[in-house]
Amino acid sequence: MTDFFDRHRPMLDAAVQALRSREFWTPFPEVPSGKIYGDTAKAEGDSDYQALLGQDFALPGHPGAARAGAEVSPYGPALAVRYPAATPDELIAAATAAAPALAAASPEMRLGVCLEALVRLNRQSFVLGNATMHTTGQAFAMAFQAGGPHAQDRGLEAAAAAWTEMTRFASSARWEKPQGKAAPIVMEKTWTLRPAGIALTIGCNTFPTWNSYPGIFASLATGNPVIVKPHPRAILPLALTVRVLREVLAEAGLPADAVLLAVDEPGAEITKDLATRPEVKLIDYTGSSTFGGWLRENARQAQLFTEETGVNSVVIAATSDFDGMLGNLAFALSLYSGQMCTSPQNIYIPEGGIETNLGHKSFDDVATALAAAIDGLLADPARAAGICGAIANPATSERVGRLRHHGRLLRAGAAEGQPGPLLLAVTAGDAVASDECFGPVAFVIATPDADSAIRQAAGLAASKGAITAALYDTDPLRTARAEAAFADAGVNLSINLTGNIYVNQSAAFSDFHVTGANPAGNASLTDTAFVATRFRRVMSRRLSAA
Repeated sequence: MTDFFDRHRPMLDAAVQALRSREFWTPFPEVPSGKIYGDTAKAEGDSDYQALLGQDFALPGHPGAARAGAEVSPYGPALAVRYPAATPDELIAAATAAAPALAAASPEMRLGVCLEALVRLNRQSFVLGNATMHTTGQAFAMAFQAGGPHAQDRGLEAAAAAWTEMTRFASSARWEKPQGKAAPIVMEKTWTLRPAGIALTIGCNTFPTWNSYPGIFASLATGNPVIVKPHPRAILPLALTVRVLREVLAEAGLPADAVLLAVDEPGAEITKDLATRPEVKLIDYTGSSTFGGWLRENARQAQLFTEETGVNSVVIAATSDFDGMLGNLAFALSLYSGQMCTSPQNIYIPEGGIETNLGHKSFDDVATALAAAIDGLLADPARAAGICGAIANPATSERVGRLRHHGRLLRAGAAEGQPGPLLLAVTAGDAVASDECFGPVAFVIATPDADSAIRQAAGLAASKGAITAALYDTDPLRTARAEAAFADAGVNLSINLTGNIYVNQSAAFSDFHVTGANPAGNASLTDTAFVATRFRRVMSRRLSAA
């Protein structure tokens, strides 16, 4: 059945073109507007979300007689949703049984399933937004975008990249080798795409769909059954996703068990058991380098695609728009209370100060002005709530609180229960600032000069990992040196952002999220390497009459 593929072929072709051109494109509008999604979409999404609470989550035909789930909204109430809780043995058995039919399906059929599922998920963006908000602590506007359209963009990007790789070469050929006066040797050759095996996607607490969709859709498109293992605090967004995928698979005549949900609770995790099963050949993981290291050491039978811990830095060397720089950084530091893998943490400033359009500014001038800009941004409580959201994990708040007296206090923020980051001035080489401090905290660090700041930030990215870096400068030669240094460190660099684009943001179809070139991750969303090894080509050839 290729009806889904034919229906959505124009969207796929546009996605492939966007991958090549790297220009702006999206089929999934990011604005939660009734004019786009329908006048009743928001009310229906709210109602659908409320109807899920306190209930058994329906996944027809899914293995597992037990029920599990202990999600509590960072905004207070328990979700009390109970999900089918299959054992690792049950999940592996179901995925193994589904694998032959999925592998035998044509790339067109599998892509059709992915595309139809993404379109249906887009229609559910309001309920996904609510589910994301109440499992991650994101404010609704961000939860709608990151949990809905932006995640769907990333899923489509991965599916389109997989399609490109699967169709890069001919699937059959008539091969003729001349033999001089003798008849040519003629062979008929065909190539079968062989999937790698069962895929395991390990979700994170803060961006359950955005970080998981690339692996899910890349693996499914290339013929690998997927076991989706959500973080115990953020199950619902991925459970909704699994339900849609299973429905579409069944309608396409494929086994619903090609996509499965692996649910557990804190203290009774099953991730390690699943990750080390010999049948699991692909693992997509977002989270700490500690568990990433465990996977590298113990899940050696699988290919790993990881996004891990990193230290993102900002170098302030000079600026032609002092207020614009401060406003942009204040928002970047405050957004979702710093709980983004792309959030800046270390801010390097020459100890002698910087030149600006408002004259020379000392180190203290810049540091105190940044703290004041954050205060001004978050002065209105409603606006602050919409920008900062809530802390997803109590351990994050506890860690920030412990840092309250470390270094020179510039802004207390989250360390005293207020919105926005704790801002501290620390010395260069401070051990605390040399590692990721996930959450609402940032360090302002004095350096001998701007080039030293660039070297320190790029060196830390190379040794500890970084996903983003930012530079403010007016010297073209120094800017070129910074571009080279951060490229060598394998980290994406944003230069002189002062408007409504922030270092935290990553655009599907254009930005390669994570480079895979430093310890912050070994994979990039979405380059060729992310999809190409999820399948192999196997040849069959035979002699044919000339």
